[in-house]
Amino acid sequence: MGGVTPFPPSPLPSVPPPLPPALPRLIATDLDGTLLRDDRTVSDRTVAALAAAEKAGIDVFFVTGRPSRWMDVVAEHTAGHGIVICANGAGVYDLRHDRLLSCDPLDAPDAARIAHALRAAVPGTSFAVERSYSFHREAGYATPWGGVPDSLIAPIDALLTHDADQPLLKLLARHENADPDEFLATALELLGGQAEVTRSSSAALLEISRAGVTKATTLARCCAERGITAAEVVAFGDMPNDLAMLAWAGTSYAVANAHPAVLAATARHTATNQDDGVARVIEALLERG
Repeated sequence: MGGVTPFPPSPLPSVPPPLPPALPRLIATDLDGTLLRDDRTVSDRTVAALAAAEKAGIDVFFVTGRPSRWMDVVAEHTAGHGIVICANGAGVYDLRHDRLLSCDPLDAPDAARIAHALRAAVPGTSFAVERSYSFHREAGYATPWGGVPDSLIAPIDALLTHDADQPLLKLLARHENADPDEFLATALELLGGQAEVTRSSSAALLEISRAGVTKATTLARCCAERGITAAEVVAFGDMPNDLAMLAWAGTSYAVANAHPAVLAATARHTATNQDDGVARVIEALLERG
């Protein structure tokens, strides 16, 4: 999930922190607003930088809020492993074989309690559910990207029983009039440790996952399986759903168009997504190599 962020680019620091002392073993990057340009494409410069990193023996993992069905734009750039971390860490997919490798689903009863509590606190909230291979929504839940084939439109309790054989990766909560940051703050205060609540869109759209499931937790597990430590990872992001990953990685960069909270939490900044910020850092790493 995600959208073009409205935040004005932040000036790059006059003396940026030094590059890490050695080439990383893994690059973890968000997609929307970070690696992808505003038109959701991968620039030629970025394609070349990703290929050069892979050639140098650096794994590149895409770590995104998107579902697997929205990964076609980068599917050809996953090198030999073909693995992506989707739904803010709730799913790990093998894009080569269209296969869910692992997941940390949200329990449907928990999702129902969360939805009813949030709607009571913020009237006008509407919901959608993101499962491993399907998406369903309430009638009031707007989908700016258009419809999803075979999706069910029904009240939240019916959505949570539909396609129940598929893991429930995310509960999505949308409000047409709320301030996005205030909506997130209200949900965080209301839900406490019941779930992970974050956002990656410029709209008032919350992404709710099982408690303890973030981009960071799943990335850490994938790295541990490969014998890679946090110190050997360089990460890139732009929105609140990236904060945990950026805090975990040994070296992290916020793109200049990032959310103010992300810019404040991240010492290293690079150019905007429109100006190939991720590619610029990769090029500098390989040149120093």
